[in-house]
Amino acid sequence: MINCLCVIQEGQVADLKRGELGTALEAYAQEFLADSVQLNWLPVPGGCGFTAGEPSTSSVVSLTATQQLTQERREQLLRELVALWTRHTGCSVDEVVAVVADPAVH
Repeated sequence: MINCLCVIQEGQVADLKRGELGTALEAYAQEFLADSVQLNWLPVPGGCGFTAGEPSTSSVVSLTATQQLTQERREQLLRELVALWTRHTGCSVDEVVAVVADPAVH
C-alpha cells in the first residue's frame, strides 16, 4: 500500500473535494504504481496557513513509491500527479506542491 499525505487548506477547494480527490488518487496509484493508496488528510485550519501574507490556497500531495524511481519515471509521475490535482480542484500549478518519494532504504 502506498502512503499518501494531502495537506490542504480547510474550507478551500481541495478540502471540499476530498472524496473526488481520493477516488482520483486511488486510480492514479493503481495505474502508475500498481498498488492501492492509504490516504491521510491533514487540513490546515482557516487562518493558520499563509503565503506572502495572504491566506494560503496551496496544497501538498506527497506519495511514497513502492520502489526506487529513475529521474525520468519520477518526472512522469509528478506531471501526472499535478495534472490530476489541478484537474479536480481547479487550482493552478503554482498552488500544488507534489512529492513522489522513493521508499526508505533499511
